[in-house]
Amino acid sequence: MSAVVLEWLNVVVRWAHVLAAIMWIGDSFLFMWLDSHLTRELSKERDPEAVGELWMTHSGGFYEVVKLKSLKSLPKQLYWFKWESYSTWLTGFLLIAVVYWGGGRAMLVDASSTLTHGEAVAISLGGLIAGFVVYDLLCRTPLITNARAMGVVGLVVIVATAFGLLQVFSPRAVFLQVGAMLGTIMTSNVFFRIIPSQRHMIAATEAGTPVDTSYGLRAKQRSVHNHYLSLPVLFLMLSNHFPGLYSHAQAWLVLGLVGTAGVGVKYVMNFRARTHPIILVGSLAAIGAAVTMTMPASKAASAYVDSGLPPVTYAAVKTIMDARCNSCHATKPTSPAFAAPPAGIIFDTPADVVAHKDRILARAVDTKTMPLGNMTGMTDDERAVLGRWIAEGAHTAP
Repeated sequence: MSAVVLEWLNVVVRWAHVLAAIMWIGDSFLFMWLDSHLTRELSKERDPEAVGELWMTHSGGFYEVVKLKSLKSLPKQLYWFKWESYSTWLTGFLLIAVVYWGGGRAMLVDASSTLTHGEAVAISLGGLIAGFVVYDLLCRTPLITNARAMGVVGLVVIVATAFGLLQVFSPRAVFLQVGAMLGTIMTSNVFFRIIPSQRHMIAATEAGTPVDTSYGLRAKQRSVHNHYLSLPVLFLMLSNHFPGLYSHAQAWLVLGLVGTAGVGVKYVMNFRARTHPIILVGSLAAIGAAVTMTMPASKAASAYVDSGLPPVTYAAVKTIMDARCNSCHATKPTSPAFAAPPAGIIFDTPADVVAHKDRILARAVDTKTMPLGNMTGMTDDERAVLGRWIAEGAHTAP
């Protein structure tokens, strides 16, 4: 498939994926907010079966919402919230297939890996399935009755999964893979647990038989799990823009800390009026720990100065850039993976290289996240030369 076609597939599918995710997560945020603000007193006189009621105003209108445990009869029109989830997962699956599975071996593993591209794709695909299987098995244990215990065990499993995947995939791919696994869990909850439970209750209503509301409680439980996974998943989906996070030696711990903070922030958003201070403090501490961990990843340019060596010439830098970087970062890339230079960054002239010296220091020298998957085999000695050249002032004179 041509690089131009891949580029357009990436754009169109990513656009659709983001749109679908906005709708799905927006629905989740809205319904959790509704549940946390329902007032029982307003509805008990109208319907003893009502869970609660609230009034809202928006865009010049007024809305009354009443939540019921079950229905006595089916309304003429009942709106379902499922396609937001399905479309998010389907577009996400297409995106990972186009960009990571179809984008070449370097999108998943480093050049030093012994895995073939096909083996890496198989592990990635298998991980999506295994993630939901393990999660669903956990939900069938007594842990499901204790939200805190379930959360702690879930966090340990997620972090352990990230640690294991880091032995196989590149760190950049691991963060996205874990995010895709959590996203698959969320959509599987909707498809296999939430919607079937709702259909069971509706079928009982249609048949005029007593409705078993425990189905609704179990569906709500899975929905709540989805809700608290939303912010960690969003972070993981965006993480490829932040190499300082995924390139850390303990990237699995960074993932766990930021994920924990995301869950805590979501709880505060839902119940800010009655949030225990320890949750807020714990969330801030998790973010603070992640920030502290990742700060040493970026060293000052002066750290690369070596007075015992002659100054680095631009000719030496150009040799490295031509061999390791310019197959992608040129006006007309020679790499089949890109029809245009990634992020619009080119190194065609000395001025281009100097203009991006800080980015080169951060990505190629400090975090070693470029070249992508080290597909061109940049060595540590070459990275040190680039670091010294930048530390010495990035001169381009002969």
